[in-house]
Amino acid sequence: MYLVGNSIVTSSSHVLSFSQAGGHHRLQFPAFRSTPNNAVYRPFKVVCVDYPRPELDNTSNFLEAAYLSSTFRASPRPAKPLNIVIAGAGLAGLSTAKYLADAGHKPLLLEARDVLGGKVAAWKDDDGDWYETGLHIFFGAYPNVQNLFGELGINDRLQWKEHSMIFAMPNKPGEFSRFDFPDVLPAPLNGIWAILRNNEMLTWPEKVKFAIGLLPAMLGGQPYVEAQDGLSVQDWMRKQGIPDRVTTEVFIAMSKALNFINPDELSMQCILIALNRFLQEKHGSKMAFLDGSPPERLCKPIVDHIESLGGQVRLNSRIQKIELNKDGTVKNFLLNDGTVIKGDAYVFATPVDILKLLLPEDWKPVPYFKKLEKLVGVPVINVHIWFDRKLKNTYDHLLFSRSPLLSVYADMSVTCKEYYDPNRSMLELVFAPAEEWIARSDSEIIDATMSELSRLFPDEIAADGSKAKILKYHVVKTPRSVYKTVPDCEPCRPLQRSPIEGFYLAGDYTKQKYLASMEGAVLSGKFCAQAIVQDYELLAARGEVMAEASLV
Repeated sequence: MYLVGNSIVTSSSHVLSFSQAGGHHRLQFPAFRSTPNNAVYRPFKVVCVDYPRPELDNTSNFLEAAYLSSTFRASPRPAKPLNIVIAGAGLAGLSTAKYLADAGHKPLLLEARDVLGGKVAAWKDDDGDWYETGLHIFFGAYPNVQNLFGELGINDRLQWKEHSMIFAMPNKPGEFSRFDFPDVLPAPLNGIWAILRNNEMLTWPEKVKFAIGLLPAMLGGQPYVEAQDGLSVQDWMRKQGIPDRVTTEVFIAMSKALNFINPDELSMQCILIALNRFLQEKHGSKMAFLDGSPPERLCKPIVDHIESLGGQVRLNSRIQKIELNKDGTVKNFLLNDGTVIKGDAYVFATPVDILKLLLPEDWKPVPYFKKLEKLVGVPVINVHIWFDRKLKNTYDHLLFSRSPLLSVYADMSVTCKEYYDPNRSMLELVFAPAEEWIARSDSEIIDATMSELSRLFPDEIAADGSKAKILKYHVVKTPRSVYKTVPDCEPCRPLQRSPIEGFYLAGDYTKQKYLASMEGAVLSGKFCAQAIVQDYELLAARGEVMAEASLV
């Protein structure tokens, strides 16, 4: 008999398998040699085995996304490939470049910083440990992201977790409440079962009122969902007669996880879209962690693919100005170092706030650009804390903290292969809402985080540091992250094709149905690439005219 963590396992063989909350694990170790006086043990190796990839490939959304990907590979090879200049190497810019390269064109991707990824960027510290811009979760309901992993041949880099949503219990420090989705039931029955089985967060009368309140959304479909953009989550709940406690118990956590703001600010459309994806697809709410840092494990394979097809990616290439021709179209991008970059078409795949800073004065009165004024990035803070011991009150999963200051968190030393550590925990936490904290010092933010963690880990963490000790920490502040999905901002989201000939946009704030998410960023890039491919004849002819004009 052996004690491993909190699990007791027995076996007479040299390979032991066991289960505990959060995943399946297997131990492998060589046999020991016995002598009359002693026994020599060799160190055993712990191998974490994640849940298998869910069956996503036959869902209608996955097939729709796969078809859109195939149109780029199947499109006629251009007689003269377009040179497309793309600003921003986040997921939107990388996606745009990838699918343009698939269609036979030559993207040049410019990134201002020295790291790929944009909002999924990460850095290594002096100890070789990674710290990230955010805690990134890959859902089964992300069909374009899932297709992208498959197209790059890196499906094995997603570490799938059990199909559950796990919430901390503020009124019961150190305890969790779970929504477990049974694999034997189809959607939406598995989601309904998960909700009905959980009696710790909502009472039966509250569940019934919530279900009745959701009926219009279930019956009205997408048109109803889009019509709710003018209401906040809190206002919609009250309008539907749903008790405030439902918002407090469940939707504060969901709102902060989806957009880093509270239910009194978040548009109800955002929640309804998420619920629609999670409840209508059997594996929609199933979560996976990337097995390492996003720049290396996701972004680098996209770059390799782009470069293998003749595209280019340049870091440390910050745009200073969008210079215009006399007719108001883009003449070139001027970089900070004075370099002039010309192309047949231009794409801005930066966050909306950066686009607004660099928008030419001549374009600002144009309604398409003027509407962008309402789209503003939300501040968010990502906190990483390395402790001197392995914390026990955690799971191999994403956890909803239900804390006033924290959104979601995970013990990355358990959930992620590259960050795995058998002796110490590294908690990665999303600090939100962050508007009042973004200007405060790192030490203040860490003190506030530790105070919250003392309630989540009452037996292991103390606010004064008298229990688990902090070995080190990193605080990553993003003053303007994803666009703030407040009521009435949906009409302000632009299409990827702008009214300026040869100029396009990509980014999760642009028009697509997955809002501010990694899936939304990737889909926006596909739509942007699609618009450019559709405009090929126009752009090619325009390029010839511009070339002739430059010779005169």
